[in-house]
Amino acid sequence: MSKILFVMTGVDHWTLADGTKHPTGFWAEEVIAPYEALKAAGHEIVVATPGGVVPTVDAGSLSPEVNGGQDGADKAAAALASISEIKNPIRLEDARPADYDAVYYPGGHGPMEDLAGNAVSGRLLADALRSGKPLAVVCHGPAALLAATDADGSNAFAGRKVAAFTNAEEMQAGLGGKAKWLLETRLVEAGVDVQVGEPWAPHVVVDGNLVTGQNPSSSAPLAVELLKKLA
Repeated sequence: MSKILFVMTGVDHWTLADGTKHPTGFWAEEVIAPYEALKAAGHEIVVATPGGVVPTVDAGSLSPEVNGGQDGADKAAAALASISEIKNPIRLEDARPADYDAVYYPGGHGPMEDLAGNAVSGRLLADALRSGKPLAVVCHGPAALLAATDADGSNAFAGRKVAAFTNAEEMQAGLGGKAKWLLETRLVEAGVDVQVGEPWAPHVVVDGNLVTGQNPSSSAPLAVELLKKLA
């Protein structure tokens, strides 16, 4: 059995360019799919958030529209409610990569607000990458990579192949034109080699110990790749 650290956003909003606070948090599917796959394989999961706050789910991720109807939405809500680890997170500030066999960052717009500028998270990501242990990040989770800088100021993930929520998807989702900045653009500016797949289709990129997914539908296939690395 392996022990996996889920690092999750601690905020319930994303501040847009006009100062509006868009309600958000983490995206349900991006937690549920990997959680269920990892638990089914017998692994232990620990959730960490900045300050140890209980993470907020993006209500939109529990809607019938993104869950194939009301039955799917009810199933997602029930699955999320059953994850006790989310209700008892540890403080991200107390988490040490050495204590875990893998690290996973789900998305939702929340990481754009807090983890993108969180130095503690940035150091954890850089350490996890260097350790050679599996590191998995999905959708807006790669916003956290922006805070992972080396001693010379360069990004620790510069040159690495990464999938992340794309500018096209942000625009199609209706928030791209309202955002202070776009994830794909910022990652490219940081020197990260963003591999862009078709909008909304599953797209997973594996680069050494780093496994990344582009969007919510990439969560389940990302979990498959993570499990391979834990085998």
